[in-house]
Amino acid sequence: MRHTKLLCALLCLSLSALTVSAQQDRFKPLSRKGFGQYVNPLIGTTPLTDPRIVGFVTPDDWRPWSGLTYPGSSLPNAMVQLSPITAWGSGAGYQYEDSTIIGFAHTNKGHWNLCNVPILPVSGNHSINDRFSSRFSHKTEAASPGYYQVYLDDYGVDVRLTSTLRAGYHQYLFRNADKRQVLLDLGRANNGVRKWTLTKTGPSSLEGFQDVGNDKIHLYITLNSTIEDIETLKDGERDGRALITLKDDGNKLVELKIGLSFASIAGARQNLEMELGQRSFEAILKSAQQTWEALLSRVDVSGGTAKQREMFYTCLYRSFLWPTLRSDLNGEYRDVKRQVVKGTHNYYEIPSLWDTYRNNVVLQAMLSPAMTSDVIKSMKDMGDKTGFIPTFFHGDHGLSYIAGSYLRGIDNFDVEGTYKIMLRNAYDTGRGGRPRLKGYMEQGYVAEPVVADPQVETVAAAGVSKTLEYAYDDYALAQMAQKLGDTANYRKLMARAANYKNVFDPSSRFMRGRLADGNWVTPFNPDFPYYEYMYREANAWQLSFYVPHDPKGLVALYGEKNYEAKLDSLFTYPWNPKHIARNVETMVGQYCHGNQPDHEAPFAYYFINKPEKSQKMVDYILDSLYGMGAQGLDLSGMDDAGEMSSWYVFSALGLYPYSAVDPQYLVSVPVFSRIKWTMPNGRVVEVRRNGNTRSLGAVSIDGKTSEGYFIPHDLFRKGGKLVIQTK
Repeated sequence: MRHTKLLCALLCLSLSALTVSAQQDRFKPLSRKGFGQYVNPLIGTTPLTDPRIVGFVTPDDWRPWSGLTYPGSSLPNAMVQLSPITAWGSGAGYQYEDSTIIGFAHTNKGHWNLCNVPILPVSGNHSINDRFSSRFSHKTEAASPGYYQVYLDDYGVDVRLTSTLRAGYHQYLFRNADKRQVLLDLGRANNGVRKWTLTKTGPSSLEGFQDVGNDKIHLYITLNSTIEDIETLKDGERDGRALITLKDDGNKLVELKIGLSFASIAGARQNLEMELGQRSFEAILKSAQQTWEALLSRVDVSGGTAKQREMFYTCLYRSFLWPTLRSDLNGEYRDVKRQVVKGTHNYYEIPSLWDTYRNNVVLQAMLSPAMTSDVIKSMKDMGDKTGFIPTFFHGDHGLSYIAGSYLRGIDNFDVEGTYKIMLRNAYDTGRGGRPRLKGYMEQGYVAEPVVADPQVETVAAAGVSKTLEYAYDDYALAQMAQKLGDTANYRKLMARAANYKNVFDPSSRFMRGRLADGNWVTPFNPDFPYYEYMYREANAWQLSFYVPHDPKGLVALYGEKNYEAKLDSLFTYPWNPKHIARNVETMVGQYCHGNQPDHEAPFAYYFINKPEKSQKMVDYILDSLYGMGAQGLDLSGMDDAGEMSSWYVFSALGLYPYSAVDPQYLVSVPVFSRIKWTMPNGRVVEVRRNGNTRSLGAVSIDGKTSEGYFIPHDLFRKGGKLVIQTK
């Protein structure tokens, strides 16, 4: 047995040597196969500047808010996102057009925050006061699910990165075996760093933390080389750093393993030891690839072009990067009150709900119900301690998320306890709940203050957006009330769900702001985009078709002919290139695909029985607004924690959750001729597209023709065959 173990050890060393011996200072290229071969994490890292698509000429001092994705390593909804940083203060830290890398950070979202714990391998006799960065080329860069590789030209270091849920694994192959150093730039992050520490705990181990934003991120590091010296600058302060010099042992291959924890250093150490331990880089990478393969393979598509398959699986991949894990292997996490507690479930960050409630969290509930259940439990934990179910940025869409998940069969959480807190969100006007809820309940709309000269960045009530979104959220909660037999609240909330009618101006046929006295906001320019005056990151055109819970009621307000004419104008009335607003970009007429508020609008023709007009617009968006530019890497608008990606996934599959809370999907013509869904419960849904036109015909489930344009979620719970006929 001892001889067998020795033989295995020698074999592993030989395989490791083969990995790095092809070129003395380069790793062998990574072979890709399976569904992961279609994923390109670099999509969305380039800036979209074409004014014909954006709608205006981008100002010289702007980098457009397009994509804002990161190419580094992560597992689905993991704590760690290990990715290169090319610029601080940028959306995701990495900008494709940049030519230098300044570090590899361990958290990411794509929202100008995070990018914590940056680390950079360097070579040469450097002082802590030097400027640290290295040029790199996209020719020596590679990215795939669970993997990132790049060659640092100035330091002669080939870098490979992979990760687990809570730990990162770095491999550095140095051109020169001596003068090897590692920079820990702990005074830097996309949030301001308050304090940091780093302490040597052994010949080749370190521990510390980075106190930043709302988080205190603890870290534990081990290296395969002895630490000779640690030099610090601005020890513990913002913009401070530590430079680790490794002992000259003739080893070109340096491995750095790091565990993170939002609770404690002990948790970070345990996370590293349990998730990485003594396992090799290749073993960790293989595990990461298998994890992604298991998820991506749940939706197996046939047909379509190579670009469509690449975009589909890249978007499916990006749909499962947020929300992120926040609890350790031992169950400990730091709660909303910043106290360390121990839970019995995985604790997650709040989903980016203003963006993702529309489609992304629905997709996650379908394909990852266990994670969804844990996110709801985490939100309940936050609600227990603050009095309200948390939401994100705007609206009250935690209600839609929880109710929609419950109606889709996810019920292994404290349903009654969670529902009681959800009711507080809807009725309690106390601090921490819905902004301006008192006026909304009393008047039936959120009133706008008088503003003499509103501009793009005017901060006001966003009264139209709030009224429309609160009305939808009331409807969402009403559906859960009905399911639970709470008839009284169902009736009250359904009455409030009609409040969208109170901001519809029949004279202009726009959703329009109202003052507290009931008068319409005057003057009124429906073309002008606002950040928070009447509309949130939108103009009147983009919000005037947002009534996902009652589209037939909206058609009635317009009148069918007026509705169709107005909807036609939404997609054809020219955008004024002088109207420049952050996030209101990528225009099709007045429709803005680069931001979320009107993402239901392309499907709105269905409700006047003209799905062919919707199909034409959906196809244009799928074909023309994803994967543009010279490298095919441009995305229209920021990905927003996967919302833009999930819009593509659903639309390419021929399904869309028009009203996200409702357990049903609007059917369109899929891009692919065959789709096989393998659900987490083992049930299989086979989708066939019969015919080669892009005009929707009959829809059948298990041989029975389906009435209308929606199919029920029960198909995905029970399995079956969906046939979409074209005509």
